[in-house]
Amino acid sequence: MPTPVPAIGSDELAERRARFMAGLGDGVALIPGARPRTRSNDTEYVFRQDSDLLYLTGFPQPEAVAVFTQDRFVLFVQPRDPEMETWNGRRPGVEGAVSEFGADEAFPVEELGERLPGLIENRRRLWHAFGRDRALDDRVVDALEKTRARLRRGVAAPTEVVSPFDALHRMRSYKSPAELEIMRAAATISREAHRAAARLCQPGRWEYELEAALHQVFRARGGAGPAYASIVGAGDNATVLHYVTNEARLEAGQLVLIDAGVELHGYASDVTRTYPVGGHYEGAARDVYQAVLEAQRAAFDAVRPRTTLKAIHEAALRKLVEGLVELKALEGDIDGLLESEAYRPFYMHSTGHLLGMDVHDVGQYAVDGQPRELEPGMCFTIEPGLYFGSSEEKSPDHLRGIGVRIEDDVVVTDDGHENLTAAIPKEIDAVEAWIRD
Repeated sequence: MPTPVPAIGSDELAERRARFMAGLGDGVALIPGARPRTRSNDTEYVFRQDSDLLYLTGFPQPEAVAVFTQDRFVLFVQPRDPEMETWNGRRPGVEGAVSEFGADEAFPVEELGERLPGLIENRRRLWHAFGRDRALDDRVVDALEKTRARLRRGVAAPTEVVSPFDALHRMRSYKSPAELEIMRAAATISREAHRAAARLCQPGRWEYELEAALHQVFRARGGAGPAYASIVGAGDNATVLHYVTNEARLEAGQLVLIDAGVELHGYASDVTRTYPVGGHYEGAARDVYQAVLEAQRAAFDAVRPRTTLKAIHEAALRKLVEGLVELKALEGDIDGLLESEAYRPFYMHSTGHLLGMDVHDVGQYAVDGQPRELEPGMCFTIEPGLYFGSSEEKSPDHLRGIGVRIEDDVVVTDDGHENLTAAIPKEIDAVEAWIRD
């Protein structure tokens, strides 16, 4: 089945580069791509391009470096190599970097060190983030030294070295209509995947069976696979925030927390639902689930332009603390419990994070020491939860082994918000019906 929407097109990529390059002034910027990573011995993880390079160029191959000035886009790439391409697949090469990816010039990546001094000379500012790629850092330092050595010949080296991330990540914070279409399509695929997994939430099944159902849909619908390691935690495993072992048996009366979303055309979906094993929320598990659901509703009520993730978190947190009192996990005045952070054993994370090409996407959370105001086009998650781990001594006996999180993907609009994952059921009756049907 084909993917439901196309990847970002060449026109939008060119427009992104033009905006980024316009802000460089008389500077030069280096944006490196990702390198292959060893999985074991001589095998590698499936390659995934660095999001910054992908955002500006769409170039999918490893070991690439993009160099930008105000009026020039240069790509350094792996050259064509018939022998290596027999083993690892076709490379666009230098020619393809120009014809397929819009570079003004392209060169073999092995020539970067040789050509870099000429690219940075007489540029006042060098936009480069030291510390991400040690090999590239060494080339940059060498290029600076070679350029400074030519001072008596009238050649000037950059006098400032600054990170390009502030400007680039500010751009990535605002999603275009095409980006939002991809993220909506990713949400649709994630819905189908959650439905396939939810139908398996029966006693005797195994967490890895649910994981396999999720991943089968991700790939069958054209996604790259999971956007992050899928979490399928039943019973007490649901109280471990980043549980990814996914090897336990589902038992009657448990809840199973599934935190899983597809990556589509470089964009992440991030969805959590907590399903009842056997198809019915019962007893304390139902009460905990309802408390988290009400907290998420309170968070959604707070979403509008110019609000902050902090305000959204505080809205959810107050409702969670009220729920903890009703569940008899806490006692006392709500304001006092909030101030003392008495909820921490049962709720230890924030209520959301930025979302986009990275599941925990780039962008500032604070500006000048104050929470950043959300603006139209910004995407983030809303994911309150409650966790009563069996090893947490403060967990009440009647709640031990229960973990619930509910997470949706949201974009701020001009007059409110859009829940990209609203079609994935979370109301109790709707979830129970979903599992049964």
